[in-house]
Amino acid sequence: MTAIDLSSPVAVVGTGTMGQGIAQVALVAGHPVRLYDSVAGRARDAAEAIGARLDRLVEKGRLDGAARDAARARLRPADGLAELADCALVVEAVLERLDVKQQLFGELEEIVAEDCLLATNTSSLSVTAIGGPLRHPGRLVGLHFFNPAPLLPLVEVVSGFATDVTSATRAYETARAWGKTPVACADTPGFIVNRIARPFYAEAFAVHEAQGADPATIDAVLRECGGFRMGAFELTDLIGQDVNESVTHSVWQSFFQDVRFTPSLSQRRLVESGRLGRKTGRGWYDYGDGAERPEPHTADKEQPPAYVVAEGGLGPAAELLTMIREAGIQVRAEDEDSGSRLVLPGGGQLVLADGQTSVEFRDVVYFDLALDYRTATRIALSASQDTSSRTLAEAVGLFQALGKDVSVIGDVPGMIVARTVARIIDLAHDAVAKGVATEEDVDTAMRLGVNYPLGPCEWNRRLPRGWAYDLLDEVHERDPSGRYAPSLALYRHSSTDPREGTA
Repeated sequence: MTAIDLSSPVAVVGTGTMGQGIAQVALVAGHPVRLYDSVAGRARDAAEAIGARLDRLVEKGRLDGAARDAARARLRPADGLAELADCALVVEAVLERLDVKQQLFGELEEIVAEDCLLATNTSSLSVTAIGGPLRHPGRLVGLHFFNPAPLLPLVEVVSGFATDVTSATRAYETARAWGKTPVACADTPGFIVNRIARPFYAEAFAVHEAQGADPATIDAVLRECGGFRMGAFELTDLIGQDVNESVTHSVWQSFFQDVRFTPSLSQRRLVESGRLGRKTGRGWYDYGDGAERPEPHTADKEQPPAYVVAEGGLGPAAELLTMIREAGIQVRAEDEDSGSRLVLPGGGQLVLADGQTSVEFRDVVYFDLALDYRTATRIALSASQDTSSRTLAEAVGLFQALGKDVSVIGDVPGMIVARTVARIIDLAHDAVAKGVATEEDVDTAMRLGVNYPLGPCEWNRRLPRGWAYDLLDEVHERDPSGRYAPSLALYRHSSTDPREGTA
């Protein structure tokens, strides 16, 4: 099954931001496009807005004048659904209400030809439920674009329970012909991106609620240590707290209130207070005139230790040993078989986050996982009130000698980056095991949909086998709510070695 022919008209119903964006994508690809909105006059306003955006593309040199004029000639507002009768594809981008979408597709089914492909851009509703009342639900598919649709490459092509393979394939090939990067997924709550991305927000909020660190520090650690484009607090302020919480709540409810997706009480309070982020001038941060962005906690300058004793290879933090030597600090008695820690001159230990807490040990400082320790500009350390001041000072000084800013957070099991990454990896492998999508499509979706520095399955392959499972298992022991219980899929993945062909 091939993509819809460029000579065939495409219709978009609903002319808000997403509807206009999808229409622009189809238009620039070469299709005649019909715009319809139930509110009189909106379709014509949307056509004018799309025309203005095409003008800006010409001004920026991204579209030539002749192509702009041809695209404008192919764009037509429709006064009624009947004018969509000859369309080969109708994409709806209307209100996120099941009854509204069901009614619309029921009306369209009476108008369009039997071979017309119907698509919903829903981000939170079940494609299966939307198509349930249709006489021919096999031709309904999800085409979930990301905002802004003309710029972001990812499209989730969602097959409902009744979606025909030919319909899904046709939608997939059409999205690819439009210059997008499609990924195929089953109809599951949140699809790929909104399902697997939940821990990125949830763990940041949980660390904050536990008084582990303030939003500015958590955001800085996620960016400067974890390699994420934005921190969770600034990103949800950009998305809108109401929008982000609504998606989280929808996924949680759709999974029968699975504790792994439990919404954040502190985010609920933000929404209740009307602090929705940038669009209202205040969310986690204040965006009012003259407001100053809070700075992350950064430790004062400390003297580096004269030496460290390396016990073990430090696993995913092995590069630190080379960096420590390069900084002129002696590394003594490196023993690959005696654990994985650094012993400081005062006798305290520096250990990579493993899901345990500092208070459990005599004198331990934990350090967080980094995407790349060499390029990371900030490292988080975790200590308890019983940790000696000398050990903490030596740990701070060590990382400062490596050119890092250091943020000291509370005694949080799994810290910030480590447990966030572990939970994302867990949900990714759980989704793959349940047939939601392939590992390749999961990784593509998370890199392109939310700008993760690595896809979660790729990230897991870079870490020691079993690392994510072991960390979550330790956190689960300390928080037996079920939130951190590693999935059976991650257990199976961690218990086999794909390099031996047994995964």
